[in-house]
Amino acid sequence: IKAELSVVYGESAPSFAIVKRWITEFETAWLMNDERSGRPTTAITDNIEKIHEILKDCRIKVREIAETVDISKERVCHILTEESGMRKLTACLVPRLLTVDQKRIRMNISNFQGPVGAVRRNKSDFLYRLITVNGTWIHYFILETKEQSKQWTAKDFVFIDYFKKDKTITGIYFALLMDKLKAKIVKKVMFHQDDAPFHTSSFALAKIY
Repeated sequence: IKAELSVVYGESAPSFAIVKRWITEFETAWLMNDERSGRPTTAITDNIEKIHEILKDCRIKVREIAETVDISKERVCHILTEESGMRKLTACLVPRLLTVDQKRIRMNISNFQGPVGAVRRNKSDFLYRLITVNGTWIHYFILETKEQSKQWTAKDFVFIDYFKKDKTITGIYFALLMDKLKAKIVKKVMFHQDDAPFHTSSFALAKIY
């Protein structure tokens, strides 16, 4: 039966587990659904949690998720797009907007491990200990006005490195910059940077930690 359905419906065919359940219900003459107010909230929540656990591999196929969780592919798509707010980009499932859980995690990190917690612990020392990392293009032929040249800083720039044109910043190069930065600071600092590849390379992280 599963093979015949696959021939007709292709990837839209129900999974083997669903076909097996249909056969069992048919053999027991259970052909009608009981009256109910709707799908139990706990069942929906359980399925969402299971799918999120599986999505640690964001390139997994919807069919594989359906077979693992034992629900239809249509239900998986609904949970991914409607319940979890995700969409598929170049065969990779990613969040369109942060979910409630993701927002809560980021808030907790900011409050206890990040800048918000640091401000609460020591307001006067916070700005002098926070070091942010940023890269920008510098064009010799563009003259900025005094207003355009202003930068937000608590005291002064800690360290500036000029990188030549047509070069690529690598993890090794960035790790060497950490040595130069270390010579400029005399006390522990909070290091804030984005997730650029050379920031998160094994060489850079080993140097920071």
